[in-house]
Amino acid sequence: MDAMVSVKDGEVWAHDSGEPDGGGLPLVLLHPGVGDSRVWEPVLPRLTERHRVIHYDARGYGRSPAPTAPYSLVEDLIAVLDHFGVARAVLAGSSMGGATAISLALRDPARVAALALVVPGVTGAEDLVSREFTAEVGKLAQAGDVDGIVALVMRTSAAAGTGDDDAEVEAHVRSVIPAWFAVHPYHVPDPPAYDRLGELDMPCVLVLGERDQPEVVRTNETMAERIPGCRLIRLANSDHFPTLREPSAVADAILEAHGLARSLAD
Repeated sequence: MDAMVSVKDGEVWAHDSGEPDGGGLPLVLLHPGVGDSRVWEPVLPRLTERHRVIHYDARGYGRSPAPTAPYSLVEDLIAVLDHFGVARAVLAGSSMGGATAISLALRDPARVAALALVVPGVTGAEDLVSREFTAEVGKLAQAGDVDGIVALVMRTSAAAGTGDDDAEVEAHVRSVIPAWFAVHPYHVPDPPAYDRLGELDMPCVLVLGERDQPEVVRTNETMAERIPGCRLIRLANSDHFPTLREPSAVADAILEAHGLARSLAD
């Protein structure tokens, strides 16, 4: 079921797969900044056959309107959960979505049964993105050089792709660049979480792409060390797009996190 969900000063598009036989904890999928919710499509079939799955487009991405006022990603996530009547869920977040999942887990741990973090970002990690990358994106953005931004992302974050894989990833990246421009004036970062990862008290699985940017790899390794009991999974053939490169392995990791949450509930 598709829905437009009201959030503060706006709305977001969301989809709820519905409750399969047996019920249980819902899964909520949070997409990265380098793609909208469609990056989850290769993973969805295995998840929806066993669980209720909710996914949505952050403001300005995919089918969600661009923001017109300041907003918080974690507050939007809370609004989506409330809209669908979800008191507690397993959160699977990729990159930007991983940062949002962590933010909610720290802000309201009772609502998060487990975390499946896929090449996750995290607020407050200064070394997550190199200064050179940030400076180059800024220069290209000022020049309005969309092709240059796409080429930069492909060169740095999509090193594992060849042939059709590259074409698919490039299409995702190109489709979200307008969102970067649209949200920049309004996005209010959630509070720093990097130095609070030791406070997380729920099962966690972290998926790392070994062909991702070195800064992301190092930060993901440190995150896994700081999160109590976190299991680190290394994907040798993935960069910053594991849901497209190795969807079966990503689905396994998400289902593992869900299983851990369910075993604790039992």
